[in-house]
Amino acid sequence: MKQVAESAWPDEVHALLRSAGVRQVAIVPDAGHARLIKLCEKDKAMRVVRLTTEEEGVALLAGAWLGGEKGVLLMQSSGVGNCINMLTLPIACQFPLLMLVTMRGDHGEFNPAQIPMGNATQDVFEAMGVIVKRADAPGDVAEMVSGALRLAFNTYRPVALLIGQRVSGAKDFRKLSQSVPQ
Repeated sequence: MKQVAESAWPDEVHALLRSAGVRQVAIVPDAGHARLIKLCEKDKAMRVVRLTTEEEGVALLAGAWLGGEKGVLLMQSSGVGNCINMLTLPIACQFPLLMLVTMRGDHGEFNPAQIPMGNATQDVFEAMGVIVKRADAPGDVAEMVSGALRLAFNTYRPVALLIGQRVSGAKDFRKLSQSVPQ
């Protein structure tokens, strides 16, 4: 399988988040967001909060908004199901929520357990009233994040940008199993 070359999208997204005044970054550690997470951790204007589970990020960012700060939730699609009940909060309370979601169960997936939620992610978000956009090429990510930032924070709506595995790269089970010490 062809490996996706590292691109500049994490750097571009970090610059967009910084210029938009994003101060809180809620994360469940994720390889697809690894470079972006590192950039945010190094940024003294941003506070990265590691979560136990994704729905905590929705509540954290609600509190950040009430406290006058913008935030973003970085997660992968396998965590979307954890957020279903909590996604009623930004809709009922009319506050912005930006979620950048790296996809699993997508192009080149090796793990069959990732496929059901990967296939359902967009439908689940839309059923909960979340506006969904998608980026499937590295060159599209920054423009899509820019639009998603404006959409979420100007309209006080939850917005999810799905970042396809053609952007973040599909994991390869053979490489993962070879890297595990015996």
